[in-house]
Amino acid sequence: MNESRRGFVKKVALAGAVATVGVVSVQAGTSGSKGTNGVVLGKSKKKEITYTKTQTWEDYYKSAL
Repeated sequence: MNESRRGFVKKVALAGAVATVGVVSVQAGTSGSKGTNGVVLGKSKKKEITYTKTQTWEDYYKSAL
């Protein structure tokens, strides 16, 4: 009886390891970042403006220094 339990545990552990490797390989193959360091490239034709020079920003930068 003890031997059958050991065999069962070994089989379950092996199946779990194989399933984990399969899931990890599928996730790695379908990742959206293909050499872009995680940056997502969109399809928008608009130019992204991240900073506009204003008096408020100038005051902020002067006080931060």
